[in-house]
Amino acid sequence: MIPVDEVRLNFNPASLVLLNAVLGFLMFGIALDTRIADFKRVMRMPLAMTVGVAAQFIVLPAVTFVLTLLLKPAPSIALGMILVACCPPGNVSNILTHRAGGNVALSVSMTALSNLISIFVMPLNFAFWGGIHPTAAPLLKTIALDPAEMVMHIIAIIGAPFVIGIAFAHCLPKLTDRIKKPARILSFVCLIGFILAAIAGNWRYFLDYVGLVLLAVVLHDALAFTTGYACATATGLAEYDRRAVTFEVGIRNAGLGLVLIFSFFGGLGGMAVVAGVWGFWDILAGLGLAAWWSSRDTPMRLRRSPSRGRT
Repeated sequence: MIPVDEVRLNFNPASLVLLNAVLGFLMFGIALDTRIADFKRVMRMPLAMTVGVAAQFIVLPAVTFVLTLLLKPAPSIALGMILVACCPPGNVSNILTHRAGGNVALSVSMTALSNLISIFVMPLNFAFWGGIHPTAAPLLKTIALDPAEMVMHIIAIIGAPFVIGIAFAHCLPKLTDRIKKPARILSFVCLIGFILAAIAGNWRYFLDYVGLVLLAVVLHDALAFTTGYACATATGLAEYDRRAVTFEVGIRNAGLGLVLIFSFFGGLGGMAVVAGVWGFWDILAGLGLAAWWSSRDTPMRLRRSPSRGRT
């Protein structure tokens, strides 16, 4: 079997262009659920927002780095784990927060802010943690990644659709209310379809290497959810808010990671398999956690729970 670091998954240029368009449409759909008031709400929830952002962009990448040192996976798998950890959350986190009885307003605001921040922070975060990794750094150097080029790519597929979506929602609120749910569902289904297509087109490689990444993805995902909840608990947030922070940190936009892997890393085997497996496992684990939480408490009881950092 070919070493996973030497495998390059196939995804033709035309499909990649379409995948970029689908991801842009997904971000447009997220923005349709975002209002300018969501950003203003940030000012009324400074502690919760600070905790959530710090957990996503500082704590999770650092924890992921340590996990890769402990597990000692192949360099390309380690890079895939780091890239996924640096990705922003998706609007699935808002749905799961609602199902779990958490603070949806906080979740929506955090998703909006985190996606905005990630445009510039994500490439720098990945370049930093990947660049200091003892086994992945040499592999990263052979790719000659340009963070500035990645920033421009992220602006094109995340930043621009996000801004356009917010402007659309602000200027055409009635039309937005009619199309936002169908747009969100359609974009999500299309994204899942393309992830499935990427896996199907490289089925032999996924069968060969999924065993190498499955344990790492399961542990990494559990650690991501745990990181969010632990950070929220340590800073005294109410349970109502902890659940929102947990899903914002635990749910990563693996679809974006897959786009970047095919665009900048030539479909590098370990990275692509990690992102593909994460895209499905993350949602399954999130649904399980949300179902377990929703069976334990009601939103009203959570709102009334004591907290030093009440939002």
